[in-house]
Amino acid sequence: MATKFSDFLQQNKIDARRIISASKKLETFRPEDRATRLKERIARKSEEGITPEMKKSRVKPRTGRPVTERALAAATSGKSLTGPQKSRILRAVNRILEQRKKDLVDLRVLF
Repeated sequence: MATKFSDFLQQNKIDARRIISASKKLETFRPEDRATRLKERIARKSEEGITPEMKKSRVKPRTGRPVTERALAAATSGKSLTGPQKSRILRAVNRILEQRKKDLVDLRVLF
């Protein structure tokens, strides 16, 4: 049974291993992510708490959880996925498309 996701991968000639690799590079924690989390944890424990300036300057951290082979197998076979899994797959696919200088896609195109 062909799903929207598997059809999209075939049309754009994207290998599943490439998605896993791109996701791992995108989602792994980096020292700046750990520093940001440490600052927020210290600020929460302090009397002032997290200030509005901290909230504005905050960059969305990486999840630290890349796409797994199991999640890709579920996506290609049409099984249900959680929202964060779909988002991680979308980010990885868009990264690959960006490298190929193609237009980025929306979540509704894949799932």
